[in-house]
Amino acid sequence: MKHSRIDRISELSRKARTHGLSDAEKEEQRILRAEYLADFRSNLQSLLDNTYIREPDGTVHKLEKKRCPDQP
Repeated sequence: MKHSRIDRISELSRKARTHGLSDAEKEEQRILRAEYLADFRSNLQSLLDNTYIREPDGTVHKLEKKRCPDQP
């Protein structure tokens, strides 16, 4: 995500606390936050996909993905 978009999220957040937001600004804020979270999740997933565990005996294995019990 571009730094200018993160700055805009911060700007809207400050304005929401002080003056309130119009409906258009609330929608913009919702869209920007969703985009930010999608980028964050993507970056975290990429990091975890490239994570390896080194055991005390020296063996190395890739971190396995686990399913949450709540998800099918």
